[in-house]
Amino acid sequence: MFRAGRYLYTVFMCHLAIEKALKGLYVEIRGSAAPKTHNLISLLNATAVIPPADMMRLIARLNETSVTTRYPEKLRTLQRHFTVDIVRPILAETRKTLAWIRSQP
Repeated sequence: MFRAGRYLYTVFMCHLAIEKALKGLYVEIRGSAAPKTHNLISLLNATAVIPPADMMRLIARLNETSVTTRYPEKLRTLQRHFTVDIVRPILAETRKTLAWIRSQP
C-alpha cells in the first residue's frame, strides 16, 4: 500500500497489524480468546504490558485514526493529511512496535 501511494490505507493496515499482534499477545498471556474490539488501548490494557512511551504514542495515534476512518465524510480530509512524509515514520514505528510486541513473554 505504501509503495502504491495509498497512504491512508497504509495507516489502516498498520492499525490492523498492531491490533492482531495485541490480540495474539492477549491470547498468549490470558489463555483465552481476545475481546472483539478494534480499540488498541483497550487491548493493550487487557494484556497488562506497558510499551515504551514512543510506542504508546503510536498506538494512541493509530487508535484515534481508526475511529476517524469509520466516518466516510472525513476520508477526503484524512487522505490529504496522510502524506508520504507523515506515513513513512508511522510505518517504521509500526514495524518497531510489532517487533516489541512479539518479544513480550
